[in-house]
Amino acid sequence: MSVGAGGGARMNARGAMGRYGEDMAARRLSEAGMTIVERNWRCGRTGEIDIVARDGDVLVVCEVKTRRGGAFQHPMAAVTPQKAERLRGLAERWVQGHGGAPPGGVRIDLVGVLVPLRGAPVVEHVRGVA
Repeated sequence: MSVGAGGGARMNARGAMGRYGEDMAARRLSEAGMTIVERNWRCGRTGEIDIVARDGDVLVVCEVKTRRGGAFQHPMAAVTPQKAERLRGLAERWVQGHGGAPPGGVRIDLVGVLVPLRGAPVVEHVRGVA
């Protein structure tokens, strides 16, 4: 499958926006006292966990959604029931591959990053979305 003219540039811009959002999310989680354990953990074709963190004795699997200001969909609307189920499965695989669940269990969080055309980004962290 070929990419049309400019398609590669769009993918690179989208990738850069996603990385920027993940950096903002990691900073927000760290400022909230969490420890970042891993970023962009891939599980074959099943998917990717954006951020794995520790919040005390709880393991946090964090999905990050970044959108430009004026985008069609708010970042927080991006976690559908299907996406939540996929995140639960990825969390289970991560835990199995890393020695089991911690005493506090596993929580799935969402960080939405809204990047306006002007001004500072808005970072919203919601705990326990799935």
